[in-house]
Amino acid sequence: MKLNKILIFILLFSFISIASAQQQDVLEDSIRNRYFQLHALLGPNTFFDNHLTGFMLYDLDSQWVHYEKNSHMNFIPASTTKLLTFYASLVVLNEKTNTFRYTVQGDEITIWGSGDPSWKYNLLPQPKIEDFLKPYKKVKFSAANWNDTSFGYGWQWDDYYFAYSAEKSPLPIYGNIVTFKNVNGRPQSMIPGFEVLSRNVNGNLTTVRRDFHSNTFFYNPRTYTNPGPILPFVTSPELTVDLMRNILQKPVELVDTPLPSNAQKYQAGSMQPLWKEMLQESDNFIAEQIMLMVSDELFGELNTEKAIDHILKKHLSDLPDTPKWVDGSGLSRHNLVTPRSMVQLIEKLDNIMPRQQLMRLLPQGGINGTLKNNYRAPRPYIFAKTGTISNNHALVGIIRTNSNRHYAFAFMNNNYLNSASEIRREMEKVLVFIRNNY
Repeated sequence: MKLNKILIFILLFSFISIASAQQQDVLEDSIRNRYFQLHALLGPNTFFDNHLTGFMLYDLDSQWVHYEKNSHMNFIPASTTKLLTFYASLVVLNEKTNTFRYTVQGDEITIWGSGDPSWKYNLLPQPKIEDFLKPYKKVKFSAANWNDTSFGYGWQWDDYYFAYSAEKSPLPIYGNIVTFKNVNGRPQSMIPGFEVLSRNVNGNLTTVRRDFHSNTFFYNPRTYTNPGPILPFVTSPELTVDLMRNILQKPVELVDTPLPSNAQKYQAGSMQPLWKEMLQESDNFIAEQIMLMVSDELFGELNTEKAIDHILKKHLSDLPDTPKWVDGSGLSRHNLVTPRSMVQLIEKLDNIMPRQQLMRLLPQGGINGTLKNNYRAPRPYIFAKTGTISNNHALVGIIRTNSNRHYAFAFMNNNYLNSASEIRREMEKVLVFIRNNY
């Protein structure tokens, strides 16, 4: 009787082993087939063979790389650089913004900006700075903790009058940009103190323009038709003080007092709106100011380069390839990063915060932000940061497949001559295939 039981067990084990082996063979065949189908979309003699393309697909749960192409090569990441900035703020800052540091002496307060971009920037919830400063008869402002430049390393000089290239500063007001309205057919600044001059200039200038090195705004009365673009203004400690006087309606003095170690920290708001605006709308200004807040928290001074160096050495030394990371926003073409490092960055973000929260912060295909008009589907499947500058387009984030699996991916394209819309259409074919088959 025992022998019969043993024989039955052996037979059952054999059948299970054979079935398992057959299932494994089927699984391996399926994996191979999907790989070759994906390779047919991305490999030689495809659309992505006529320019530099890097791609990596990584299962966040099984921790398995399913496909890669040029994942070891460096690419200009454009605004996907903001994912590095996002990570830096997560590991260094808490949930509240660093707005300014201050000391009090009697009825006077001295403040040093910490980089918070929120004050009077209409895209963000407003900090109650006026209420905080109301009890003091005099406010002193010092920029002695500022150890940076208004423009990032490698920014293009001819972007100076575009809103996406607003200057960095210790205590921004109005987002360091100015808007205009029409008053009796003439443009008028929405910020007190900025005049708009009438100037006859060559060409068909229909909007307001700003001089290169100064806050001289002008328009051509012969050709002017609308108040036109939002324009950055030239920042300075002196201008910050002037704007503060106008807002606070009290004496504000510019001083050069070094930041003392015992200065208190004023944290005016939550980081959540800043993260959302930076990631979904790709706000360059907010990204740059977040890196200044990181620097303030780490060193008590405002220096983007120093903060980046610290994050790379202390928190990102385990990336497969060390990025060349030079600014917070990705405006600079000096930034370089590999797809496999970006994928690992997504994995690190996925480990820091709940996946669903991360996916809500990122732009969702067909739903919001920079992906509102792309990757549409009945059920959103792309949750990713975009990055686009001329001849370069990248997409880095998470793809949710029909089987409800989540993959980190980095899809980076450099040096193409096609339009960005054509690049996106061909990328979508690849991502739809992954959604349907993985």
